[in-house]
Amino acid sequence: MPLVLTEEQSMLRDSARGFINEKAPIAHLRKMRDDRDATGFSRDLWKGFAEMGFAGLLVPENFGGSGLGAVEAGIVLEEIGRNLMPSPFLSTAVLAASALVRGGSAEQQAAYLPKIADGSLIATLAVDEGAKHKPTNIAMQAVRAGNGFKLNGAKALVVDGHVADLLIVAARTSGNAGERGGLTLFLVDPKAKGVSVERTVMVDAHNAARIAFDNVEVSADAVLGEIDQGGDLLDAVLNIGRGVVASEMVGLSDEVFNRTVTYLKERKQFGKLIGEFQALQHRAAQLYIDIEISRAATLKALQALDQDAAKADHAVSVAKAHAGGTATRAVQEGVQMHGGMGMTDQFDIGLFMKRARVCQELFGDNNFHAERLAEARQY
Repeated sequence: MPLVLTEEQSMLRDSARGFINEKAPIAHLRKMRDDRDATGFSRDLWKGFAEMGFAGLLVPENFGGSGLGAVEAGIVLEEIGRNLMPSPFLSTAVLAASALVRGGSAEQQAAYLPKIADGSLIATLAVDEGAKHKPTNIAMQAVRAGNGFKLNGAKALVVDGHVADLLIVAARTSGNAGERGGLTLFLVDPKAKGVSVERTVMVDAHNAARIAFDNVEVSADAVLGEIDQGGDLLDAVLNIGRGVVASEMVGLSDEVFNRTVTYLKERKQFGKLIGEFQALQHRAAQLYIDIEISRAATLKALQALDQDAAKADHAVSVAKAHAGGTATRAVQEGVQMHGGMGMTDQFDIGLFMKRARVCQELFGDNNFHAERLAEARQY
C-alpha cells in the first residue's frame, strides 16, 4: 500500500489542522497550565471537537461515529501534536473506543460508544502499575465474589484518569505477574466504593492519575471480552495507542523542525544568518530525513493495524521506537539552535521537549520496543 494519504484522509488532516490551529494554539495549553485548571482540558473545546466528528472516528456508524481506522486517528493526533492540545482524544476516542469496539458486548457498546462519539463520556485504559510500561507484569487481582469479582491493586500513569467517567481496567484473574495469560479487562465506575483517584499533573502539563482499588465489586457484566483471555484484546488496544502516539510525535517533531528552520533564516550572528552556516544546515537536513522516515514508518504501522491488527506488532514497534528517537533529536536540536532562549519557559520549544519525553514513555519507550522486536525475531 502506498505510504501516502488518500484524498479523503488529506481532507481530514486539513480539517483537524484548521480547527486545532484556531481553537487550541500553544497559548491554550499555557493558559490551562498557568490557571492550574482542575480538569486539564477544555470541556467546551472537547464538545466542539466531538461535533466535528473527531471523537467518534473509531466508533462504528451505527453508534454515531464515522467507522474509520487507525490511520485517521493518527492523522488527528499528529495535528494535536503540532499544537500540544490537551484533550482526552487519546484516552477516550482511541484507547477506550478501540477496546469497546473489539471486545465489548452488544449491550456494552450500545451503552458507551454513542456517548464517546458525542463527547459526553470520558473513558480511559488503566494498565501499568509501575514507573515503566510492562503490560505483562500486571499483578492487580480480580477474585471471584458471588456473581462478579472483587478488584484489588493499583494503577499508575492512567491518562485522564482523574476526569474519567469509565475505567477499562486490566487485572489478573489467574496466573502470576509476568505471564501473558490470565488477564481480564473490566469496565469500572471510578465513583464505585473502594476506588480512589489521585490526579498527577505530568511534566508536560497534561494529565494522568494514580488509581487504587480496594475490594472494588464489579458484576460479571463488567467483563470486557473473555475471562482470562484479555491479553490479546489488550495487545490490540495498546498497539493502536502506540501507533497514534507515534503519529503525535511525528507532528510534534515536524512543528519543532519548522519553527527551528524559520529561526535559522532570521537569526544573525557575526553579520550572517546562522542558517548559512554549513554545520547547522547539515544538522537540519539530517533531522528532516529522520522525520520523513518516522512519518513513513508510522503510516505503515497504522495501515498494518487497519489491515490486520494481529500482524502489526513489528511495524508498530518500529514506528514507536523511531518516532520516539526522532522526537528526542528534534526537540534537542530545537533547543540548541535557538540558543539560550530555547531554555526559557517563555519560549515554546521547551513545552515540546516535555511532551516528547512523556510520549516516549507512553506504551513503551525505545528500549521496550527494541527488546520486543528482538524477542519476536528470536535474537
